[in-house]
Amino acid sequence: MNLEMREPVGETFGALETATLLRELTAGLVGAADLDAALTVLVRIARDSVAGVSWCGFTSLRAGEPAGAAVSDTRLAGLDDLRHGPDSPAMSAIGRRELVVAERLSRETRWPDWTWRARGLGVSAVISAPVDIDEQVIGALNLYAGARETLTPQHQLTAMLMAEHAGLLLAAVRDRARAVAEAGQVDATLLGESVVGQAIGVVMTQRGCRAEEALAVLRAAASSLGIPLREVAERLVNTVSRPRDG
Repeated sequence: MNLEMREPVGETFGALETATLLRELTAGLVGAADLDAALTVLVRIARDSVAGVSWCGFTSLRAGEPAGAAVSDTRLAGLDDLRHGPDSPAMSAIGRRELVVAERLSRETRWPDWTWRARGLGVSAVISAPVDIDEQVIGALNLYAGARETLTPQHQLTAMLMAEHAGLLLAAVRDRARAVAEAGQVDATLLGESVVGQAIGVVMTQRGCRAEEALAVLRAAASSLGIPLREVAERLVNTVSRPRDG
């Protein structure tokens, strides 16, 4: 992923704010039931938690399925949905596998039809960051600024970090959903239970393992501590979700 910045961001980029944002993403996405639910959470968190971002969308390409989109504001849904035209910042980011930035749509010439529609909806700038999920799904996280907002190099770095982190979490959500669907050696009831399913997602993300292995880790911890599996899951999820002091 290529990231070009016009000014240093070391002094302006808030490490604490970024850590809080990534922590919120982890807590929100690991509890999602499936990919669509996770994408809805992702765009909401990005819109609500990143200062200067007015709207957020996600464009997804899935093998054997129509392109999809998740949006924080349905009014702007056409900007992320490829059915309204493939020539867009999101497709540029996906195709080039690098960050795509349009700081001023009033001067943008790369996607004329898309830009005309975006400006008509009040969008003044956009950042699209590619997101690698797995062999079947890729996408782009799209951050939009309104007329009174500006997307800075800090926003570019934030978008890149969010895309990298979200890709790992969304892959874990997909793996867990597949395990629930297959329901072979794994207890589907346990996987479907909210807090246990969330804990499995956390372990999968931390260890890069499949749902079956994550469940085995949780069961081993429950046996070692002499407490129920659900309690182990609750402790883990609470630890991930708890805001850090300071």
